[in-house]
Amino acid sequence: MFIPILIALLLGVIAGIITGLIPGIHVNLISVLLITLSAYFLQITSPLVLSIFIISLAITHSFLDSIPSIYLGAPNEAQALGALPGHRLLLKGQGHNAIVYTLIGSLGTLLLSLLLFPLFVISMSWIYPLIKNSIGYILIAIMAYMILKDKSKRLKSFLIFLLAGIVGILTLNSNLSQPLFPLLSGLFGVSILIVSLSENSTIPKQINSPLELSNKNLTKSVTAASGVGFIAAFLPGFSSSQAAIVATNVVGDIGDEGFLTLIGGINTANMLISIATIYALEKARNGAIVAVSSLIKTVTLSQVFLFLSVAIIVAGISVLLAIFLSKKFAKFITKVNYQKLILTIIGFITLLTLIFDGPLGFLVLLTATSLGLVAHFFNVGKNHLMGCLILPVILFFVL
Repeated sequence: MFIPILIALLLGVIAGIITGLIPGIHVNLISVLLITLSAYFLQITSPLVLSIFIISLAITHSFLDSIPSIYLGAPNEAQALGALPGHRLLLKGQGHNAIVYTLIGSLGTLLLSLLLFPLFVISMSWIYPLIKNSIGYILIAIMAYMILKDKSKRLKSFLIFLLAGIVGILTLNSNLSQPLFPLLSGLFGVSILIVSLSENSTIPKQINSPLELSNKNLTKSVTAASGVGFIAAFLPGFSSSQAAIVATNVVGDIGDEGFLTLIGGINTANMLISIATIYALEKARNGAIVAVSSLIKTVTLSQVFLFLSVAIIVAGISVLLAIFLSKKFAKFITKVNYQKLILTIIGFITLLTLIFDGPLGFLVLLTATSLGLVAHFFNVGKNHLMGCLILPVILFFVL
């Protein structure tokens, strides 16, 4: 059994490299394909081995998906809020450091979550009933606080949040196969790239500067990521980005470095704690764990220990891979004309959008990009653009 598990682990890492580095290719897509072909695969292997592949894929993805977000401006849902601070550091010559901050968050949160794993399992069964009906009102309170705290921009912030929410509702209720790709790429990717293009920005030589993350902000980021990752892992509709917004209102100003650490941590914590969810509540809260639950109807304690062991091994491999790949990206990105690179990336995102969802997807990309630019010219925080996901969730819970 050891050899099949090892092979599944390594293949999962390879698949995670593909999903992590190529915008639009998501863990859920690979998981769905695997389940679709499971009748064939189960003739040559077991459900447990296939589950190991999926978990290895998802953990690897959570460590590598910051690379296209920061270097190429093509974020997925989990990295959307990290695109802007990551881009700022890239333009300071600290793109590799930005990746390292997310890795510190991912690895630190994974280790802390492992230590707290028994507590997570025990507490889920009694916390879940207490807050499952309040999450919509909690989100309303958080967004109201975020909008009202800046007295000079309250109306603009509310308008951006509302418009983003409307675009999100329309997009998520369309028949697009990949609705989040054009939506988030436009709001947080293409709009940022267009601003850089209009300002004639250039990417400086990426330098090996010392990390600037203080121990205080590191502790805040990793602790908050574990806490809100715990909440996001077992509440339906509560995503990593919403968890990040909650966390930033709890920890306060932690700088770009701390924020990237927080984003990386939440992404990994969500996946790891989802393993606790399927065991304690028998509920799957993300695509990868849904796939696992369809393969293994009842997850046993021994299988949980195996999954956690795989997560630790894959995390170690993924950190080394991410550092290696980030250094390659850092060298490559300074050797090309930045304006041409921006146009190429925008063209690539547009092409993928057309391939996935045709003219309707392109319309979503265009609308989302325009709204992202409006937020920039209003000088409104990009976090208000997360209304595209938060407003639909609020309506889901409240109505």
